[in-house]
Amino acid sequence: MIIPEPGQKIEIQSYKHNGQLHRVWDKTTVLKANHNVLIGGNDRTQVTESDGRTWITREPAICYFHAKYWFNVIGMIRTDGLYYYCNLGSPFAFDEEALKYIDYDLDIKVFPDMTFTLLDEDEYEQHKQEMNYPQVIDSILQNQLTILQRWIRQRKGPFAPEFVDQWYERYLTYLT
Repeated sequence: MIIPEPGQKIEIQSYKHNGQLHRVWDKTTVLKANHNVLIGGNDRTQVTESDGRTWITREPAICYFHAKYWFNVIGMIRTDGLYYYCNLGSPFAFDEEALKYIDYDLDIKVFPDMTFTLLDEDEYEQHKQEMNYPQVIDSILQNQLTILQRWIRQRKGPFAPEFVDQWYERYLTYLT
């Protein structure tokens, strides 16, 4: 796997289980990258949906991807606090084109008080049937969902109190 350099701008591509491109984030600045972890930052980034619609993110965000866990975490810095959006998905891969992962529908939204809500269970069930997710994928995702919820409760990894602030400070150094 190619490893991007800190300061490099990359594209992020999410796919669905059937191989269809789901969503593309235009520019994310790499803050840290190795074989296991990629941490990036972006702000007002163009996002392109699979149907061609585009929109611009509204706030600065720190993105956390791991090559061994089946989830990624986006810390969104808003005026009323830090929110997280967590995607259950395959571990990331990186090539000359982009950081890539398969999005498996289930998401967790974490609020500034660290309460959280599981989202899109109906979408997951629908796609599980339509795309014939293998039982092993379902088992992995259920296990990873438990790990992700434990990380949130324990304030581990990207949920640690200073994680997003420290990486956002690093991100700002690449803007000048």
